[in-house]
Amino acid sequence: MTDTLSAPQALAPATGPIPQKLKRSIGVVGGTLLTLSCVTPASTLFVVVPDLFSSLGTYTALTIGIGSLLCIAVAFCYSELGTLIPSAGGEYAMVSTMAGRLAGWLVFVLSLLVVMIVPPVIAMGTADYLEPIVHIPAPVAGAGVMLLATLAGLLDLRANAWITGIFLVLEVIAAGVVAVLGFAHSERGGSALVHGTVASSGGTHSTVTAMMVISGLAIALFITQGFSTAVYLSEELENPRRNVARTVLATLAISTAVILVPVIAITLGAPDLEALTSGDLNTMVAAWSNSAVGTFVSLCVALAIINAGIVMVIQNSRVLFASARDKAWPAPVNNALARLGRFGSPWVATLIVGVPGAALCFVNLDTLYGVTGVSVTAMYLLVAVAALLCRRGTHREAPAWRMPLWPAVPVLLIAVLTYILIQQETEYLLWTGGITAVATLYWALYLRPRRDTRWLVSIPEDAQP
Repeated sequence: MTDTLSAPQALAPATGPIPQKLKRSIGVVGGTLLTLSCVTPASTLFVVVPDLFSSLGTYTALTIGIGSLLCIAVAFCYSELGTLIPSAGGEYAMVSTMAGRLAGWLVFVLSLLVVMIVPPVIAMGTADYLEPIVHIPAPVAGAGVMLLATLAGLLDLRANAWITGIFLVLEVIAAGVVAVLGFAHSERGGSALVHGTVASSGGTHSTVTAMMVISGLAIALFITQGFSTAVYLSEELENPRRNVARTVLATLAISTAVILVPVIAITLGAPDLEALTSGDLNTMVAAWSNSAVGTFVSLCVALAIINAGIVMVIQNSRVLFASARDKAWPAPVNNALARLGRFGSPWVATLIVGVPGAALCFVNLDTLYGVTGVSVTAMYLLVAVAALLCRRGTHREAPAWRMPLWPAVPVLLIAVLTYILIQQETEYLLWTGGITAVATLYWALYLRPRRDTRWLVSIPEDAQP
């Protein structure tokens, strides 16, 4: 057996007692609600976007818009690959099958890095938005959110779809309130959106350069990154060959609108450039309305963060479950991670994701936003490579959703993402590169020598062509 699996080998179920099937229990609506909750538009708007305002000023909306256009090409790749390889392993199952097991392993590590770091970082933002009611230290609030999300992750997925759906409605309302208030208090015309200016120290203003925008695209890609959650849920979606693509594309369209429209409104409605660059959205909302509206929006954002924590724990546990089923670890670890609880959820994997996430809330993770941006870009790059290779052999005639303009879409995406990647800060590239190097060592020293019994990527039998 070579390190690049042929299509039949890649699609064969892994041998041994471990493989178990997740329960197909949700349709497009439930899958879209869960996936949208992972994008978590309101918490992204209030927690991540302010960092872009501080560095890109009035060009923030343009940068997010460009990132969203790139994500259409990424979504095409995910949709086709996700219908060909509907596995809870998500990216790594798709890439392993199409581009070889080493590439799939590296994608697994990158995706695990992203989904393990982001929930605690966002969860700690809960404290700021609970401030109108109660003061809680950020690490304590974040740890509480992660533990609550872990408990919810142990429930049936259909129940979680309803829970996250209710929270999602509230956060979309909050984003809508911000958009209405911003447009109602516009201080500048639409031309400001295409004239990049940012406030500098000392009260001076500076021009945003094209290279600054390109560097910011890694974070812009991360802002709408959650649409990929649909492929992690593909084993639990009814009729995945039809519903995966529908869920991916619907989620990207809705999340882009929910995030981009308020960003435009905030850019136009900020009282001055200094206020916009500061990214203090709470103060702006209170100035546009009153304290009661500000409190309502803050509470909706807090619920949005809890919502995101629930969905991210669900997503991450499915990745670990799939890696155990595909025998990525020593046998005792594989057996533990593959256990399903009474509600059909991988309960050991859920606990392993949630409890360390709560502990990470007490660690300084500020610089990991940059590492996450690099990891997302690199992961999308490898997915695009897999999409370029996805119409070979038995996959050429397999029933699946097919992207338009293939192979131009993945080729263009590979070129653009490579350029974005090399423009990122050296520190973040080194951190991500170091983690990737350690993962490669694990592959070389443990997985590859045991290639007949380890890292045997599979998909459920009922989803095979």
